[in-house]
Amino acid sequence: MAPAALNKKKGPKSQKPAAKKKQAKNLSTEKRSKKDDILDDSDSPDSVEEHEQALPLAGSRNKKKGSKVPKLPPKKKQKNDIGQKDESMSEDSDSLDEEADGYSDEDELGSDSGSDILSDGDDPLADDFLQGSDEEEEGSGSGTELDSAEGSGSDSDSDSDESDIEKKSRALDKQREREEKEAEKELQLNIRDESDEFRLPTKEELEAEALRPPDVQNLQRRIREIVRVLSNFGDLKQEGATRKDYIEQLKMDLCSYYGYNDFLIGVLVEMFPVNELIELIEAVEKPRPICLRTNTLKTRRRDLADVLLNRGVNLDPLSKWSKVGLVVYDSQVPIGATPEYMAGFYMLQSASSFLPVMALAPQEKERIIDMAAAPGGKTTYIAALMKNSVIDSFGLIPPGIIYANEMKESRLKSLTANIHRMGVTNAIICNYDGRELPKVLGQNTVDRVLLDAPCSGTGVISKDESVKSSKSLEDIEKCAFLQKQLLLAAIDMVDANSKSGGYIVYSTCSMMVAENEAVIDYALKKRDVKLMPCGLDFGRPGFIRYRQHRFHPSLEKTRRFYPHVHNMDGFFVAKIKKMSNSKPAAEASEPLDSVDEAPTIGEESKQKTEEHSVEKNATEKDVGLGNGLPDGGLPSLSAAKKNKKRKFNGLEKKPEVSLTTGKDSVRNDLPAAKKIKKKKSQWKEDISKAREEKRNAIREAKKQPATARKSRGKK
Repeated sequence: MAPAALNKKKGPKSQKPAAKKKQAKNLSTEKRSKKDDILDDSDSPDSVEEHEQALPLAGSRNKKKGSKVPKLPPKKKQKNDIGQKDESMSEDSDSLDEEADGYSDEDELGSDSGSDILSDGDDPLADDFLQGSDEEEEGSGSGTELDSAEGSGSDSDSDSDESDIEKKSRALDKQREREEKEAEKELQLNIRDESDEFRLPTKEELEAEALRPPDVQNLQRRIREIVRVLSNFGDLKQEGATRKDYIEQLKMDLCSYYGYNDFLIGVLVEMFPVNELIELIEAVEKPRPICLRTNTLKTRRRDLADVLLNRGVNLDPLSKWSKVGLVVYDSQVPIGATPEYMAGFYMLQSASSFLPVMALAPQEKERIIDMAAAPGGKTTYIAALMKNSVIDSFGLIPPGIIYANEMKESRLKSLTANIHRMGVTNAIICNYDGRELPKVLGQNTVDRVLLDAPCSGTGVISKDESVKSSKSLEDIEKCAFLQKQLLLAAIDMVDANSKSGGYIVYSTCSMMVAENEAVIDYALKKRDVKLMPCGLDFGRPGFIRYRQHRFHPSLEKTRRFYPHVHNMDGFFVAKIKKMSNSKPAAEASEPLDSVDEAPTIGEESKQKTEEHSVEKNATEKDVGLGNGLPDGGLPSLSAAKKNKKRKFNGLEKKPEVSLTTGKDSVRNDLPAAKKIKKKKSQWKEDISKAREEKRNAIREAKKQPATARKSRGKK
């Protein structure tokens, strides 16, 4: 009923058409000025169309509310005004709808005829819109109050949008600041919880951990904390705890976390600093990259790379130090079963296996021995560097030859297959113990020897993880003993007078000092050899000091390679040059004593046998068989005996302390021979000379009876 009453009140006012036209014009101009101020920058045609649709809707609303009034002639003029107004407007649909509502309400106050002018009356959506507006009017109680509220809202649309954006940005800034403060508080709280003073676990805590399953996260955190404390032990150590306590706890945690045994982890802790030790252990857990060696006897690296790239193999050149190596990242085909592999264009070989052959640097027309050749990677590389020298046309000794020796018969199949596949024609495969090769091939007969000695394999843990828990001190000692024998045999086979050779390369895939530097130092003492530069531009120098051991200073020329530094298997390479073919005495390289030592038990037994032989010769002389003995025979033997006696008498005596001066006073009547430095092997040489002289004397004594018989027969 409210709309009807409203129409009755508005009825008398609708009888003045002139006032309606004037009011509509004033309203249109006012709305246009307001919209021009708000929408100066808008030129969108879509917003104009939406605005045009909004105006008829507002007119239809007024038409429904007011009484029926005939259309007035100024309609064209009003439409023209509306068209001019729409050309300068561009606003979103929501704001235009609100403004259209405000415009219709103002028309409603002035006259119902204005709504008739602006309405079409044929839009189906207008009825729905008008129904909603009627309900709103009923609830509002008065139309004038609603119109004033809507008008004020349309004026503050732009200001409210800007204020909303500012409020949102300020809220986001406050939230960000709040999050930063909370993160900083949490960080400070964590720092307080994990203080700089790390506490070692007690015995009770360790016993409780042993009963429970291993807590991997706790072990990892404790390893990290111990490493941090040891890196700055003076400031971060626990009161009453020593460095040894931290080291022992670190060993226990590493054994539990990575699966090493106590011996191996103890050796590694002694070899490397703590930070580097963790890097090494982490690197060993990852596999090494797959590498290929191009067979230059059949192809070039560039051609091989092109073919493999076409087959879906992602690869790159290995490094600057190798001209034949390729590193494979991934492959869509089995890299060990391609036609190129079957044809012998490349060999699957680790990068560390390139190094010994590069250090050996074989030349053409040389005789070379590979003492541990299987599976044939190094042997075929040597043949490629020698350009596969073949037997000459006369069938004589080939100008270049390789002896590929392998002690284990089960590994000969792979060695033979790879040599045939790679097209090597100058290799001879043999199955001997490397220690017996000097007897088979002869001593001083070859130019170069490559000894990739069998070892404990502590440098290739990534390939065989059983090394972590299976190797012990006894295994290392056994390997070192075998390696020393093989190295001496290799040195004996090399000819020191070779024009282009005389070199031995010793290599292992072990990181143990007992298998590397200790073996080379032993060879330097036992043979007339010296170390040479390996010819490799990278790698760490070998140890010359390791705990209580002191090695020859020239061991700095050897090279060590580590997984965490060079991204290859742990390896050791040493290059040795043989200086002479003579074998020095066993103790020639031992340090000289300032005072001569007493003979050993073996020397005393030899001395007794010599004395017995001298007595026998004396009896023969009495019988008449010793007339032809040389003059210098027995005197030399007696001189040797006298030297022995002098040695016994020349032992160092304890100094006598004088009571008056309090200083040591040594007798001045000691012979000068006691102060002369002598070698242990000198007495053996004297004994051997005495034996030769004795034999010569016996031979001459046997000849004399025959001459005496001839003289008697003539008489």
